[in-house]
Amino acid sequence: MQFGLFGSAAARRGSGEFDSAEGFRDFIEYNVEAEALGFHGTFVVEHHFTGFGQVSATLSLLTWLGARTTTLRLGTAVIVLPWHNPVLLAEQAATLDLLSGGRLDFGIGKGYRYNEFEGFDVPFADSDGRFEESIELLLKCWTSEERFSHKGRFWSFTNIIVEPPPARKPHPTVWMGAGSPRSIRDVARRGFNLLLGQYASPADVAESIAVYREAVEAAGRVFDPMMVGVTRAFFVAESEAEKQEALERRLANRMRQLALATHPDGTILGGPDRASGDPNAINVNSAIYGDPDEIAERLEALRQSGVGYVLINGGGSGGGQRGLRSMRRFAKEIMPAFSGAEPLLKAAE
Repeated sequence: MQFGLFGSAAARRGSGEFDSAEGFRDFIEYNVEAEALGFHGTFVVEHHFTGFGQVSATLSLLTWLGARTTTLRLGTAVIVLPWHNPVLLAEQAATLDLLSGGRLDFGIGKGYRYNEFEGFDVPFADSDGRFEESIELLLKCWTSEERFSHKGRFWSFTNIIVEPPPARKPHPTVWMGAGSPRSIRDVARRGFNLLLGQYASPADVAESIAVYREAVEAAGRVFDPMMVGVTRAFFVAESEAEKQEALERRLANRMRQLALATHPDGTILGGPDRASGDPNAINVNSAIYGDPDEIAERLEALRQSGVGYVLINGGGSGGGQRGLRSMRRFAKEIMPAFSGAEPLLKAAE
């Protein structure tokens, strides 16, 4: 198994009374230490208009992080394509990939939060069309050695060639979030790596990996467990009371996310917040919280399900010293027991 990070930074709004960039700098230092502790990569979210100070310019933050690190892979989880000019995005991503020596993991998605589509004045009904057209353009921008023009439904470009070229050939590794069997097969069909959300139950994770592996091998490719990133909230607690407090914080954060994702008619369409059922049960079942033995037991269950790459979410700027302490304990007391273990892939046999 290998381990990476998943998460965000936060910058407070305000005047000169406090340093609004402090949370972003804390996040950078957290990731720099993660590299030193042996983490493989980091995936950073993109969100807008939350009022919570979440990361909105993911590639900018990762470029700064790339300059402070040497081996840590730099991932987006995810860039929401319907909101971005695909040519400008291709240029920015290629620049980061080039400067970092090919360390970009380019995670993409369609988006799901109602407040963001409303804020950009982009009809949610257009998300699929914008997504498909953007993928086509991104891949062409990265691979075309000749000038080209594009006249599509949402974008038009005339006589362009994207510079600079990315470091990785033919293009940066593309990751795509998915949850349903149909969408997972679509990720495999495209030849992309798969990102699974943090609220999926362990049983659902095992099923998703089996579906993805079957689709990858049916296409004549070799399945590698590192092609699937499985996000899990984690917290190494000092006591049962601290564990319960952490679970309560996570549940409150999820309810806040659900409010941002909810459409006026009450529906929540897609995204990692779509897990249905009792919110508290989902929270407890999906998180890996507790002492090192409890966490190791949950990780072993994931390993038996074929999980090879776990993205832990629980520190960064929001966790402060508590989150930093938890990550250090995870790296020193838990990671060594799994770092040399190969996934058994029982669920996919």
